[in-house]
Amino acid sequence: MTTDIKILIVEDEELTRECLVNYFTAENYRVFEAGSAELAEKILAENNIDLILLDIRLPGKDGLTLTREIRVKSEIGIILVTSKQDEIERIIGLECGADDFITKPFNPREILARAKNLVRRVRSIAAAPQVASAPNIKQFDAWTLDLDRRVLINADGEALSLTDGEYQLLCAFINNSGRTLTRDQLLDQIKNREWVPSDRTVDVLVGRLRKKLQDNPADPKMILTVHGVGYIFTPKAIDLP
Repeated sequence: MTTDIKILIVEDEELTRECLVNYFTAENYRVFEAGSAELAEKILAENNIDLILLDIRLPGKDGLTLTREIRVKSEIGIILVTSKQDEIERIIGLECGADDFITKPFNPREILARAKNLVRRVRSIAAAPQVASAPNIKQFDAWTLDLDRRVLINADGEALSLTDGEYQLLCAFINNSGRTLTRDQLLDQIKNREWVPSDRTVDVLVGRLRKKLQDNPADPKMILTVHGVGYIFTPKAIDLP
C-alpha cells in the first residue's frame, strides 16, 4: 500500500540517487528525484513535498544555498547528506535551517527511520489544534510556546515552528530563567542529536532563537550574552491553563 508521504531526493550522483529512490519506493513512499538544485526547485513548486533528502555538494547551486532559500518560505523537513565528517559544514547547515544530517556512506534504514520521525514532527505541527485548545503551554513576554506542537506563537497568533535543537535550547532557557548558563550546560540539553554539537552550535542556535523572537542581537533583551561564560534568559515564563 502506497503512503501519502512525498519525499524529494536531491543527489547528483546517479548511483546514490537511484539507490535511495529504489529504497523509498520499495517502502511505498511517493518519491521524486532531482540531480540539481534548480530541478529540485521546480519539483517543489509543483508538488506538496513532505521531506527533502538533500546532498550538500551539487553542481551549480549547492545544497546549503537551497536549504537557506527553502527555509525562508517553508517548514518542510530537510535532511542534509554530506560525504564527510565536517563540523563546519554541519554548523553552516544548521544556520541555514536543516533539521538533520546524514553522512556518506549511509545505511538506508537509518535514513528511513530519521525520515519517518521528521515527517511525523512536521505533520503534527501542521495538523495540531489552535493554541487555545493546547494543554501544555508556557508564556513569556509577548510570546507563547506550545510544548506539544513545538511552536512559538507571537502576539498576532502567528505560529513559528522550531527545529529540535531550537526547541531544546529554548526549553533549557525557560526552565532556568534568570540563571546564567554556560555553553557546557546548554550543550547538555541538546546531547540527544545524532550529530555532535559544539560551543559554536550553541551560539548558532542562540542566534536563530533571537531572530525568531525578534530579539535584536546588537542589543538583546531576552537572551543576554555573558561574555566568557554563556547566556542568560531574562523573561519569566508562566504556565497557561
